[in-house]
Amino acid sequence: MEKQIKIQSIIDKSIDSKNIFGIRLSVKNDEFDFSGYSGDFKINEPYFIASVTKLFITAIIMHLREEKTLTLEDPISRYFGSDVLRGLHIYNGTDFSEYITLRHLLSHTSGLPDYFQDKNNSGESLEKMLLRNSDRAFSFEEILELSKGIKPHFPPGKKGKAHYSDTNFQLLGKIIEKIRSASLKDVINEIVIDQVGMSRTYLYSNPQDTVPKSLRYKNMVLNIPLAMCSFWADGGIVSTSEDMMVFIRSFFGGKFFHPDYLKEMTVWNRIFFPLQAGVGILRFKIPGIFSPFQPLPQLIGHSGLSGAFAFYAPEKNLYLSGTVNQINNPALSFRLLMKIANLF
Repeated sequence: MEKQIKIQSIIDKSIDSKNIFGIRLSVKNDEFDFSGYSGDFKINEPYFIASVTKLFITAIIMHLREEKTLTLEDPISRYFGSDVLRGLHIYNGTDFSEYITLRHLLSHTSGLPDYFQDKNNSGESLEKMLLRNSDRAFSFEEILELSKGIKPHFPPGKKGKAHYSDTNFQLLGKIIEKIRSASLKDVINEIVIDQVGMSRTYLYSNPQDTVPKSLRYKNMVLNIPLAMCSFWADGGIVSTSEDMMVFIRSFFGGKFFHPDYLKEMTVWNRIFFPLQAGVGILRFKIPGIFSPFQPLPQLIGHSGLSGAFAFYAPEKNLYLSGTVNQINNPALSFRLLMKIANLF
């Protein structure tokens, strides 16, 4: 009970109505179970999990791999014609588009630009436009065209190189649809949501849907439902911290794919400090020099630009899920996670 009170106190004190207006948090290990909220969140209110959606895509790809429907070494040219891929990845005059594999996409080692955050030739990113509350929809085909207009970062699979790219997961989402001859929404329901009973989780697909909590950018309510539908495979799922707790424990517990796969998924390349990319997952790890008195555990899972997170701390067998619902500062959710993890 004392730890429950401490956690609730931490999230209550984190609400400053300047950067953080609301928090949803679930924490669980073998002996402890907490779920709470603070600020402008209502009990059980769903929120956009943003790029934590990528864990769902990873779970499905690994599930299909276990079924032997695909391999991670499959080139994407197996699933897309040359007319679709042509010009997607031209680096130093060579078109590498057809040499990108599923492993490259999952691990952000494709070298592809990020259609969302990377700047185009005019010096603007799609992210910057949307943060002006300028909502718009964009199709998969438009995303590929946006990506073709941005320079790639390195050849696919270049040793030691990784660049975080939402384009990678848009491609994976379309590959899943092609393999299953079904909508991504239906595949997510079949392989993930229905299998573990996540009753308040779904892929956002109706811009008239006002159930999820509105995103915040600084002190502004960000109303971009058309864009949220378009993010789809790279960031379009809505959930709750309780459902996400079920998901993250199932993900690392072998419910979606054989747990032996996890060993090869935990091969890390730095993307931006202190995050590293594995195969379909991220790792948050602060070097001991930055925390000399109490080393922080590594967290494996995923975070999202919205302030959402779902992580597992193997050293403590601890799971954490939730959101701070703030786009402006990605560090806010990690500061909260560090405070909570240090209680265990």
